[in-house]
Amino acid sequence: MPKLSRRHLLQAAGATLLTAGLHQTQLLRHQKVLAQTTPRKLALIIGINDYIDAPLYGCVNDAILQRQLLIHRFGFNPSDIVMVLNQDATRQNILDAVEEHLIKQAKPGDVAVLHFSGHGSLVRDPDPIYIDTETGQGLAGTLVPIDASLSDDAIAQGGTVADILGHTLFLLMAAIQTENLTAVLDSCHSGASTRGVRVRAREGGEKIEISPQEKAYQEQWLKRLGWSREEFVNRYRQGIAKGVVLAATQPSQLALDEQLNGFVAGAFTYRLTQHLWQQDSTPERAIAEIQSQIPKSYRQQPKLEVETGSDYGKKPFYFVEDARKGGQALVIEQTEFRAKLLLVGIDPGKVRVGTEFVTLERRGGVEIEAREGLIATAKISGTIETGAVLRVKGS
Repeated sequence: MPKLSRRHLLQAAGATLLTAGLHQTQLLRHQKVLAQTTPRKLALIIGINDYIDAPLYGCVNDAILQRQLLIHRFGFNPSDIVMVLNQDATRQNILDAVEEHLIKQAKPGDVAVLHFSGHGSLVRDPDPIYIDTETGQGLAGTLVPIDASLSDDAIAQGGTVADILGHTLFLLMAAIQTENLTAVLDSCHSGASTRGVRVRAREGGEKIEISPQEKAYQEQWLKRLGWSREEFVNRYRQGIAKGVVLAATQPSQLALDEQLNGFVAGAFTYRLTQHLWQQDSTPERAIAEIQSQIPKSYRQQPKLEVETGSDYGKKPFYFVEDARKGGQALVIEQTEFRAKLLLVGIDPGKVRVGTEFVTLERRGGVEIEAREGLIATAKISGTIETGAVLRVKGS
C-alpha cells in the first residue's frame, strides 16, 4: 500500500487547512506487529474525495475528524490507525488494508473500527441475495473505490464496475477476530451495505453489474470461512456479521456531503464526531441524537444495526469502557505563544474572536484570534501542549 502524505488535509471552503499530527502511514506489509499485553485498538479509516466523474469535498475531512476523535477521546495509538485516502483508496488497497490491518491483527477482545466515507451505489448482482419482486432484478449496495468510475457510455449502455459489495463487507467483518467491531459507513445506500449539498452516490442501476472479480473474491472468503453459499445467505439475511454498523442512510436514501460553517463534511460523520466529543454515549443514543439533528429536508435517516441477539447498541461507543474526557477543541499545533485548534465539539460558528478556552485541568488557556472553518488560531496563556483537549471557559 502506498505511503500517505501530508497532502491529505482538511479542506475548508475550497482551501486546504493544515492539521498537525497526520503522520505518514508505512506500507502495511512492512509493519512490525509487537506482542501486546493489553487489548489493542485498531482502526482503518477510508476517505475519498477525488473521484474523476463526481468529486466530493468532505470525505477526507470525515477521515481526519474520525482519526482525531479516536486518538484523543478514545485512546487509540496513532500507529494503530491506518488512513487510506483519495488515490490510495483503490479496490485492491482497501481490501488489502482490511485483511492486513484488521483481519490479521485483531485478536479476540481487541477493539476494531472500520470507517468509510465516499460514494455508494446500487448495482446488479448476478447472484443476488434479494430480488425485487416487481423488476425481477437483484440490486445490491456497494462501496465505491477511487478506481470504480463509470463513463457516460457505460451508464447509458451498461457495463461492470469494480465496486465492493456490501455482501463482501459482511464476509470481511465476519473474519475479524473480535466481537468489539464498529463499522461507520457514510455513503449513499449505506444502509444497504450492512453532502451547498452534494450527494454521495455514483450512478448504478440494472444496467451496471458487479465485476466477476468481486464475485470470485467472495468465493475465496467463503472457502476461508468454511461456509457454503446457502449458509452465507442465511447468515446475511439474519443481520450484520458481528459488532455494530452505523450507516449514514436507510437503504434507499442518499447521504449528503454538506457545506457547513466554512468547511465541508459528511452530514452524518460530522454530527457523529461532534456528539461523541461532547458526551459519553452508546450507539443507540448517538443514532437517536443524530436523527434529531439532521434537517428533515435532507431526507437522510441514519441507521443502526447490531449483531442479532446482542445488546451492543447499549454498550459504550466503540466498545471503549475508559474513554477520556470530552471537550470542544483540540490543540493540533503550538509555538511558545500561539496555538492552532481543531474545533471538534462545538459549532465553529459560535467561536468568535476573544472566545476563551481552557484545558480540562485548567492549567492553561487560549484566547481566539481568528478562525477559518474548523481551524482557529489563539493566543496562549499558562501551560498548553499539543494534543490538549479544551473547553470553553466557564462551561
